[in-house]
Amino acid sequence: MNNERSLHFVKAFNFFVYGSIAVYSTFFALYLQSVGMTTLEIGALMAGGPVVSIFANPLWGYLSDRFRNVRLILIVMLAGSMLAMQVVFLFQSYTVIYACMLFFFFFQMPLFSQSNSLILNSIEGTKHKFGAFRLFGSLGWALMAVAAGPVIGQIGIKRLWLVYTVMMLITLAFAFTLPRGESKGTSSAGKVRYRSMFANRSFLLFLIVGLVISIPNSMNTTFISLYITELGGHASLIGWSAFWSSIFEIPVFLLLDRYLKKNATTMTLCVVVISALFSLRWFLMSAAAGPEQIIFIQVLHCLTFGGYYYIGTQLTVLLVPAEFRASGQAVYALTWGGLSGIAAGVLGGWLFEQAGPDAMYRVGGFLAAAGIAGFSLLYAHLRRSKPARSKDEALGAL
Repeated sequence: MNNERSLHFVKAFNFFVYGSIAVYSTFFALYLQSVGMTTLEIGALMAGGPVVSIFANPLWGYLSDRFRNVRLILIVMLAGSMLAMQVVFLFQSYTVIYACMLFFFFFQMPLFSQSNSLILNSIEGTKHKFGAFRLFGSLGWALMAVAAGPVIGQIGIKRLWLVYTVMMLITLAFAFTLPRGESKGTSSAGKVRYRSMFANRSFLLFLIVGLVISIPNSMNTTFISLYITELGGHASLIGWSAFWSSIFEIPVFLLLDRYLKKNATTMTLCVVVISALFSLRWFLMSAAAGPEQIIFIQVLHCLTFGGYYYIGTQLTVLLVPAEFRASGQAVYALTWGGLSGIAAGVLGGWLFEQAGPDAMYRVGGFLAAAGIAGFSLLYAHLRRSKPARSKDEALGAL
């Protein structure tokens, strides 16, 4: 009974942690623009997060595996990111903001991968499914982003700190109610099995191709609010854009929970289709003539990022030993939220400023098209090789 109650708290935590980050990611670029930063400076600043995540993700993943207490790691990361952001909002100097944002990214970037690890570890051996918990994150992202839009429109973008801080305090309170989230696996195999996480060529190829299609997604996340503003949109419209991009992730997660076959070949074939949808999405964005069109195009987010995020998480579970699940999720997060963000911040910022947002999105369309070819090669490789274990065989029904 207590375990079931703690799982309800996991859902509430997911709602607020994603909601908090939605408020930050949706409106922070506008805040930076309001204090005088150029698009290129904003891109360079946001690229600092992925640079930090190169060592932050593996480090926090290792600490979670080492101490076997994901809850403690999440509490430390939440407290650290909230405190670092308070300093960011106090100053308008680019140098001070950049330095403090590096500390913020150190704590914030691994939050999603570690919350995923907590869910996966907590539901292992139960009838519960990952998507039923992750959908609360999408719900929190959608509702908090759309609710914050009118509030920020009223109080002004300079008071973004107030909305963000309230959300983070609520999230931190729920973090103390979480289960430990320790892995059920043993660590007797030690170093050899840890190294085996990187010895799987299929997993490495998946990470490399995933990096390519994640770059335009990171560019969109960083600059979409500026794009909407350039096309004449306002703060509430930016919130609605985030809402529609996330709300339909909920049925997608539920359908994937129910119908997706948990084997590597099926999941890889799905990400080939997802890459094609990514390419379509970015080419449509490059041709948008008004902010309202962007909102409709953002609905594709549920099938593109939502599908890739879910399937990639499950594929990582298949390929990584259970006792190093937090590290595996951290490495996976490093591709879609870390390394891709470095290129997205610098390349996206330069393209946005020098050639315009339409050119930036066209480049994204071509990168996603390259992802179609890469994942098709991975699919062919998996078909030729020995079939991967099913998820149930590897971990038991989740």
